[in-house]
Amino acid sequence: MCRLLYVKSETEFEIQYHLEKFAEVSKISKEYQGHGWGCAYLENGEWKVYHNISPIWEDSFSRFGRSTLLLVHARSAFEGTEIKVENNMPFSDDKYVFIFNGELRGVKIKEEGRIGAEKIFNYIKRFDKGDMRTALEKGVKVIHKKTDYVRAMNIIISDKNKAYIASFFSEDPDYFTLHQKESGALVVCSQPYPGENNWQKISNKTIKVFD
Repeated sequence: MCRLLYVKSETEFEIQYHLEKFAEVSKISKEYQGHGWGCAYLENGEWKVYHNISPIWEDSFSRFGRSTLLLVHARSAFEGTEIKVENNMPFSDDKYVFIFNGELRGVKIKEEGRIGAEKIFNYIKRFDKGDMRTALEKGVKVIHKKTDYVRAMNIIISDKNKAYIASFFSEDPDYFTLHQKESGALVVCSQPYPGENNWQKISNKTIKVFD
């Protein structure tokens, strides 16, 4: 039950600004988000990925420069287990970056991956025939059918141009509802930045694509 952030802008922004805001979101969360964190951002047209096992609010962000695209994940490990830096998101391949927040019980899919979130990422990619939105729709539908109970399943997948977002939860909407804001940049976050207004909720049971 982690925290997610996606930021995209036509012009470059300071990565540190959004990391500081997101670190505050994570620190004040009602669920502990200190089992490590990670981010992926574009630099000269290529993905750069960073992971740290420390809580995000204890890290220094001065190493990060500017970008037009950023994904961040703060981890709350399921039952406090498997706390290893290699289990921290974002997960990525040559094309996509993936972050996840949720809890699934009794999942009956067979897929490779160190933890459940990585298995979900790999499973969704099975359906990718050149259209990630369709792959996400199909993958999420099958996962629901093959899972005893989906408490929540929030997914953000990004290539270098678009974000593919799935939001679903069965309980605790205050915690699991994703929020978005457009003010110079598009920002999608698990919670509004503290002290800011004009955030909009992303509806439950939604699959969206942001260009």
